[in-house]
Amino acid sequence: MSSNNKIQSRFDYQLAFILFLLFCTSCIAIYGAQMTSGQYEENFLLKQIVWYVVGCFIVAGVMFFDSEQIQRMAWYLYGFGIFLLVFLMVAPTSIAKPVNGAKAWFTLPGFSFQPAEFMKVFLIITLSTIITNHNQKYLKHTLESDLKLLFKIVVTAIVPIFLVLKQPDLGTALVMVAIVIGLIFVSGILWRIIISITIIAVIAISTIFYLVLKAPSILEKYLGVQSYQFGRIYSWLNPEGYKSGEGYQLLKSLKAIGSGQIVGKGVGQGQVYIPENHTDFIFSVIGEQFGFVGTSVVLSLFFLLIYHLIKVSIETNEEFNSYICAGVISLFVFHVFQNVGMTIGFLPITGIPLPFISYGGSSLMGSMFAIGLIFGIRWHHKVYMFSSD
Repeated sequence: MSSNNKIQSRFDYQLAFILFLLFCTSCIAIYGAQMTSGQYEENFLLKQIVWYVVGCFIVAGVMFFDSEQIQRMAWYLYGFGIFLLVFLMVAPTSIAKPVNGAKAWFTLPGFSFQPAEFMKVFLIITLSTIITNHNQKYLKHTLESDLKLLFKIVVTAIVPIFLVLKQPDLGTALVMVAIVIGLIFVSGILWRIIISITIIAVIAISTIFYLVLKAPSILEKYLGVQSYQFGRIYSWLNPEGYKSGEGYQLLKSLKAIGSGQIVGKGVGQGQVYIPENHTDFIFSVIGEQFGFVGTSVVLSLFFLLIYHLIKVSIETNEEFNSYICAGVISLFVFHVFQNVGMTIGFLPITGIPLPFISYGGSSLMGSMFAIGLIFGIRWHHKVYMFSSD
């Protein structure tokens, strides 16, 4: 066995270049949002640059841990993340002030952070460790062994998902569900189990959707669903009927994106007012100021990112690393799909940012943590004798 010892061959320059392009896109989009919104006096562009610099240090730190070290830390990271989520629930409002009805942030002197953003990555690491250890113990997949693995995955994931829902933060909880689904699909679990779960999930989602429309009181009583969450569904289906409330942002987003037409109005030339347009609705800003061409470029960048992550997952020689890649891919794919989908009215609005582009320290730090794992896979990639790699 030989190792790629040259730094030039170990550092993932292609991934770094994609991140640089996303950084440039984020800076341009946030600058354009600031020029048109007039909501704040803060310089979010400068802050985003600072967060990117901090994120680069996070990537540099994470990438030097190899897969064995990451696996040994998995349960410590998971426990630390659960501790933060539990402490957030009981912490006084002086350090955990509710924002928009959700107690999801620690507010400390000089900065604030959202522990759930890091918990998503901790969950990827922990579930990848569980699947790897299980598959090493049970070399042959049987109904019994796969049900055991499924039980381990669900029990491990349901704790942070429940804690995030209690904040309440449905969007982040859905991201965690997407991570779980992605890892289950690549874990080697028998397809008849996966198909059965899929059928049950479709029936459950259809039932819940029916209850939302016909009997919301049942969901409020037994599942603790908040009334504002119903409003997001209703405003998604009929935004004109809720244009002074929950449907306001969606209508403004659709107007902004539509008015951008092919090439947009130009950077800083946006005319449609969208609250918090530098965060969750940054894609609307891009659509208005850079049109169809601009949004296509952004989506192409994400396509390149996901393609590269898939390539890394295929080329790695370690099972654990493949699961890490699958979890990170699930994380980013769901984020992009949900964020873009909600801005164009394809999906209900949830508080999910566009990764690497929306303003937000916690979101960016969590994303850079995840990308650091990918850099680490390439950095510690080993080439075996007689291998074509």
